[in-house]
Amino acid sequence: MTALWPYALTIYDRPGVQPLLLALQEAHGQCVPLLLWALWMSAEGRSAEPGAAAQAAEMARAWQDAAIAPLRALRRQLKGPAGPGSPARRQQLRGGVQALELEAERLLLEMLEEASPDALGAADPQAWLALAAASWGGEAPTDKLDQLAALAAS
Repeated sequence: MTALWPYALTIYDRPGVQPLLLALQEAHGQCVPLLLWALWMSAEGRSAEPGAAAQAAEMARAWQDAAIAPLRALRRQLKGPAGPGSPARRQQLRGGVQALELEAERLLLEMLEEASPDALGAADPQAWLALAAASWGGEAPTDKLDQLAALAAS
C-alpha cells in the first residue's frame, strides 16, 4: 500500500496533471485533493463506492471551508498590487501562506486516507473520479476526468 501524500505528489508532478487539476479547480469548482484521493483509491485497487466518495467529499468540504479556502483567499489577496507592506514583504508573506495552504492540503489527504474503506475490488479511475466530482458538486467535464485518469495511469 502506498501512502496517499507521496502518491499525490508523484501524480501531481506528472506532465500535464497540474494544469488539468488546476483547470478543474478554477473553471469547474472541483477539489484537487479529493480528485487525487479518487485516483489513489483506484490505484490501490479499491472499488468505487458512492458512500465512500460522499463521505470523503463531506470531509473535504469541511476542511476546505475551515482551512484551505481562507488560506487560498489570503494568498491571492497578497498577490495583488495593493495590500499591507512593500511588494517584497507581500511576496514573503504570500510564500508563507502558500506553504500553509499546501500543509492544509497535505493534512486533508492524510484525513482522507485514514477514513478510506479497505474494500478491494475492480479499480476504475474514471468511476472514482466521476464519483468524487459528483459528490463534491459542480461541473467536471467527463473528457477532463478521462484525461486526468489517463495521465495518472501513464
